[in-house]
Amino acid sequence: MEKQVSFTDIEYSHRKRKTKREEFLECMDEIIPWDEIVAIIEPYYYKNTRGRKAIPIEIMFRMYLLQRWYSLSDEALEDAIYDSYAMRKFMHIDFLEESVPDATTLCKFRKLIVDNGIDKLFFDSVQKFMEENGYIMRGGTIVDATIIDAPKSTKNEAQERDPEMHQAKKGNQWYFGAKLHVGVDAGSGLVHTIVTTAANVNDATVAYKLFREDDEVGYGDSAYCALEKHDEIKNDPNLSKIDFRVNKQKPYRKFAWEEGPGTYWLRYMEYQKSRVRSKVEYVFHIVKDIFGFRKTPYRGLRKLEAAGNVLFASANLYMIWKGRQNAAKYNAKNRLMA
Repeated sequence: MEKQVSFTDIEYSHRKRKTKREEFLECMDEIIPWDEIVAIIEPYYYKNTRGRKAIPIEIMFRMYLLQRWYSLSDEALEDAIYDSYAMRKFMHIDFLEESVPDATTLCKFRKLIVDNGIDKLFFDSVQKFMEENGYIMRGGTIVDATIIDAPKSTKNEAQERDPEMHQAKKGNQWYFGAKLHVGVDAGSGLVHTIVTTAANVNDATVAYKLFREDDEVGYGDSAYCALEKHDEIKNDPNLSKIDFRVNKQKPYRKFAWEEGPGTYWLRYMEYQKSRVRSKVEYVFHIVKDIFGFRKTPYRGLRKLEAAGNVLFASANLYMIWKGRQNAAKYNAKNRLMA
């Protein structure tokens, strides 16, 4: 979608440097397959033949992504696009010809995304893109889960908290919300499977849904101990062949064993498992720290699942872009040293 260069674009092009927000939005604008996304949404989009012309699908989906990436309300996002040059540039909006879609329009579009499962189609399209371009290595999966907080307030019509969420204790702290369980490719660190449950669901009971049929190795933290003994895995001809390399609960830290060569070897093996397993933590860092998705503003697991699908697909694209960027810097450094 090409737009005519405005005076604002010319003015901003003379800045000394770009902001991190602008660099991030430019990378996502470059890497997302927009034509494919528009084709996915088009069958579900409004087909009004009378009255005002519908806003283009690509503009609405760009606005929806901005809301997910920056955790803004409908009204706050509308104001932010008017205020931010980087966001306006990402939206491809020329204020001389058009205005930013209002908060009500965005709310209706978000409902269309959730009701028709377009978030899952978006995640699948990113998976297809990664498979076709060789970013997924296969052979092994890392499983883990993270808690997303939900509003605890009972100041609503029903005077109760979200019935689909639940409280759970992690360490010495209680949480109320849901869990996002993910399966990450052990080679590339990219997410290939997501499952959403209430926060009180045990990690190990959902793990069998996160592995692929061709996986040969499985990694996880101590929450996944004795994973091979679960019926869903024992009775599956593919999953039962997986070599589970799960971190132990570290009894040697409690001085249950005497120090010696065996203990040193155990520490070394646990360290090697953790080196691979830690890749999943970077994915959670992107979603919770960079995208700011630590608490869901919506009620119901379905809306949370939709946000998770879009954010983890975006995290995959972000990691691919960072990999390209690092490779370019490495090649430039080698050319200088040659």
